[in-house]
Amino acid sequence: MKGNAMNVMSSVEAKELVATETTDRIRELNDQLRKNLNAGVAVMTPGVAALGQEAVDRIVKTIAVFDDFCHDNDPHQEHDFGSFEVEGHTIFFKIDYYDSTLTFHSPDPSDADVTKRVITIMLAEEY
Repeated sequence: MKGNAMNVMSSVEAKELVATETTDRIRELNDQLRKNLNAGVAVMTPGVAALGQEAVDRIVKTIAVFDDFCHDNDPHQEHDFGSFEVEGHTIFFKIDYYDSTLTFHSPDPSDADVTKRVITIMLAEEY
């Protein structure tokens, strides 16, 4: 009986390890996109565009260095959402995972070969 309990624990631990490695890879790919928007698809809403090029440049730079992730805004530890203030506006960014045709959800967000990342940059009031 003890041997079976140890095998069950090993199986559970193995699943947790795989989940952690998957989350780590998703987070790494999301961080790459935030630092280099050309690593995926970047979309900005009309409200963000209306702030002007200088504001957009500041927003993109802020997203690239954003590190204020916590359990409230990043419960899955994937670094796929952030919120910050610029010029009196609350800005949201959100990263979503699509298949390579941008038609359906990605079959595996941890695999860059089958996933297109899309980062949407918006004013909070546009959400």
